[in-house]
Amino acid sequence: MPAPATVLSTLLLAAAALANPHAHAHADHAHTAAPCPAAGDGVSYAQVGTPEWSASFPTPGVPIQTSQIPQAWLTALSAAKSAGKVPSLAPSTQAVPYTNPTYPGQDPNNMPVCSATYKCRNPEDLWDAPDGVFGSSFDDGPLDTSMPLYNLLHENNLVTTHFMIGVNILSYPTEFLFAFQTLQSDIAVHTWTHPYMTTLSDEQVVAELGFTMQLIHNSTSGRLPKYWRPPFGDSDERVRAIAKEVFGLRTVIWNQDTEDWSIGEAGGATRPQVDANLQKWITGPKSPGLIILEHELSNDTTGAFIQAFPLIAQNGWKFESLARLDGGDVYHNSPDSKPDSEVLPGVVGASFSGSVGPISSSGSGAPATTATSGKNNVAQTTTKSAASSTKSADGSSKTSGALAGVSPVSAALAAFAGVLSAALALSS
Repeated sequence: MPAPATVLSTLLLAAAALANPHAHAHADHAHTAAPCPAAGDGVSYAQVGTPEWSASFPTPGVPIQTSQIPQAWLTALSAAKSAGKVPSLAPSTQAVPYTNPTYPGQDPNNMPVCSATYKCRNPEDLWDAPDGVFGSSFDDGPLDTSMPLYNLLHENNLVTTHFMIGVNILSYPTEFLFAFQTLQSDIAVHTWTHPYMTTLSDEQVVAELGFTMQLIHNSTSGRLPKYWRPPFGDSDERVRAIAKEVFGLRTVIWNQDTEDWSIGEAGGATRPQVDANLQKWITGPKSPGLIILEHELSNDTTGAFIQAFPLIAQNGWKFESLARLDGGDVYHNSPDSKPDSEVLPGVVGASFSGSVGPISSSGSGAPATTATSGKNNVAQTTTKSAASSTKSADGSSKTSGALAGVSPVSAALAAFAGVLSAALALSS
């Protein structure tokens, strides 16, 4: 039997080959290419922003077919369903676009549905920050309108959590790299195209999460996110179970909504209303702590936070990136985004064997430290596929992974087998 170090070296070489498929390039993006940080998991990834980088991922505007989803992800989904870990729940229906999905004949406020849209709280999901903590996060980036926010964070040496959309990362690689490399902020999943997730089939849910996780992995020197936020807060027991069991992702919602996404829309919030709400919450009670829904969508959405920012410290809040509320690692295989931080080799595509810990019942809302935080080896596959394009209610343009909780030595052979299978699938 080969020595563990030899096996792990072989795994890294195979993963490197998969991470850089020289497929036909997509159209060039408007932004210039920039290299990934030198430090990381030891794999040489394509430079962020280049055609080689984007070629392995869904093409915006073209629907993803089930046959284009990596088989490892579908196998993990099938295993989770066979084990009874994913409820047999039909997708929700939506008669009118951008309205709350419905569940004919079922109560969305209770099991087995428990829809976050209807404020049903699964105890494993994250809604509240610990008392006195301002749990900071922003949705829908990266965008060109993100930069005023990023500059404020940079000037104040602050780290936040960015729930990023896959197609936006493809379109704004320069802004993405500023968030990841310059700010060293925490990168999390906000799906590939920003759909109402409960309206999708199981396979579509896998594609929306998996391709976003894969793109973040390939663009951050191999890091694998631990958190995702459903667009519109639209999650239920089926969707959250797929996110957890297939990709090891914890579902994050919020306890206050600025409705900044609706600024400028007919009947939407006004900027003064958003400003007033932020002031009210920041100057108000500190129990529970705040997780406020905010966006990088426009100068108004980022401007509202920039204006309210001084109030956070003035009113005694502890500013903390949302992905750090549990005190554990930001990613499954790395503690944070610092260029010198350890990144264990990982791949998206093998079944996830860890568990997402429950939220603390102490009333603080802080999630317990999970079995998946830190040092998990996980499997990666890449594929050439396509995605559909939609327009979300927040006005931004959108387009409509699994983890293996094993040690790098004892599971090297199993992980290598998964990589070889993926390589054979890609070459067929």
